Amino acid sequence: MKTLKKLTFLILTLLATSIVFGQSSKDKKPSKEKVKAMKVGYITKKLDLTPEEAQKFWPVYNEFDAKMDEIHKSIRKMHKKDNGIDEMTDEEVEKMINAHTKLRQKELDIHKEYHLKFKTVLPIKKVAKLYKANHDFKRDLLKRIKNHRREVGEQGNFKKGPPLGGRR
Repeated sequence: MKTLKKLTFLILTLLATSIVFGQSSKDKKPSKEKVKAMKVGYITKKLDLTPEEAQKFWPVYNEFDAKMDEIHKSIRKMHKKDNGIDEMTDEEVEKMINAHTKLRQKELDIHKEYHLKFKTVLPIKKVAKLYKANHDFKRDLLKRIKNHRREVGEQGNFKKGPPLGGRR
């Protein structure tokens, strides 16, 4: 059974990776659906969910993920506005900072709420593995995207901007 799980995960991962990075060089980033499919495969493998756990876990996780997406959209929107801080009044900057702090608090509240929910559908060790898997997935995805952009840039198909932080 474990061999079947590993084989299924491997096939899903290869398929998702080839779809995500097999795009034409005109595509700037993988679609949300493709990234989500990769994330589901990654989390499923790392948590080694039983069918019963998966049935209970995924609806709860999808709710959590949707709520976090909304918060992150709001934060990104706010970050787009904060490029003109020098042109803003002190009062406007204060409002922006307070709004950002409220969003971060809301993010923390959602984490607390769903931590309790995750514990009702998974053993605590798998909850801990979930947090680690989420973190590791983001890190690995960013690495893959960075490497993909570098490869495409070396082929001359992707216009590179200045390196962030002075290095590549």
